[in-house]
Amino acid sequence: MIILYTVIILGLLALVLAVILYVIAQKFKVEENPLIDEVVELLPGANCGGCGFPGCGGFASICVTNNSLDGMFCPAGGNETMKKIASLLGLTVEEQEPKVAVIRCNGSKEKRPIVNNYDGIKTCAIAHATFGGETGCIYGCLGFGDCANACSANGITMDEESGLPIFDEKSCTSCGGCVKTCPRGLIELRNQGKNNRRVYVACRNSDKGADAKKACGAACIGCGICMKNCPFEAISLNNNLAYIDFTKCKLCRKCTTGCPTGAILEVNFPPRKSEIINENIN
Repeated sequence: MIILYTVIILGLLALVLAVILYVIAQKFKVEENPLIDEVVELLPGANCGGCGFPGCGGFASICVTNNSLDGMFCPAGGNETMKKIASLLGLTVEEQEPKVAVIRCNGSKEKRPIVNNYDGIKTCAIAHATFGGETGCIYGCLGFGDCANACSANGITMDEESGLPIFDEKSCTSCGGCVKTCPRGLIELRNQGKNNRRVYVACRNSDKGADAKKACGAACIGCGICMKNCPFEAISLNNNLAYIDFTKCKLCRKCTTGCPTGAILEVNFPPRKSEIINENIN
């Protein structure tokens, strides 16, 4: 009989608790706007965090609840995705220039002499925190591939010959994962550029010219020739290092012809006439 009473009491207690939980759940229930799921369906589903929010769901929720797309952009989906979202929500959105990741280091193995031997764990983060690097340049790429591991699109591979990462422009979603991962701040998101062309200084060495050149044959030595040659005032020189503002650069390439170390790279341009002539002569 005691067992029966115990079972009945526990059953009644469970029923009362269930009712209480139901009432609380109904009182504090949050109704989710169905538009959020519709926005999520329009997104690429990369969940890369490049938008600055926790995944595609977080981004969609802000788009809907804010009732504005000001400052909102999905780098993985690009302008076309944002236009679809704006159309669905009856809002307007500004078109943004597509961006791609670039590595601001051109110090391949042949240009940076090995001066040390690193036997620690092969990650850039640990090597940077505990070790200056195997070469004389303490600013350059460590070459252990943390950026490649962080790329959600599998768009980065490490080149064994140069020791530098190679970025697949077609795969890059400009999520910024590699940018955040690089402990030396060598990776930058830059405008994709007209016809997918870009010009940038592939160096972060801020040492004085002679020291920078000794550490790497492709280092920027802060001579300022590129800044003087630029007709658009797109180049600045700070801490012995040149930087090209991609919002001002007109891709004229006058800066690259005068660079004595080849620290300025030009990407996806056709060969110059002088290069074609030299090839024909050879």
